Amino acid sequence: MAWLYVVLAGIFEMAGVTMINKWHHDGKQSSLFLLLAGFAASFLFLSLAMETLPMGTAYAVWTGIGASGGAILGMLQYGESKDWRRIFFIGLILSTAIGLKAVS
Repeated sequence: MAWLYVVLAGIFEMAGVTMINKWHHDGKQSSLFLLLAGFAASFLFLSLAMETLPMGTAYAVWTGIGASGGAILGMLQYGESKDWRRIFFIGLILSTAIGLKAVS
């Protein structure tokens, strides 16, 4: 169950990061509310995961999901660079997160 919590925390982290960009562009209160809700849910699920998983592992996987997911969303939704080197390093982040899960 803890790994599900980490994945959910990462997904909500991605949502929060996306809402930062949206709020920065449109300035709507609804975007700000969704930003705060996304990060609140992310921290809640991360804290639940850390009841079972070691802090370093949970945090690293959560950060990896959030960072790589945010970069992928930026490429898909906001036209950010899709350079092969960027995609390669996103793949490294994801493979490291998978590796941490495999050895934990």
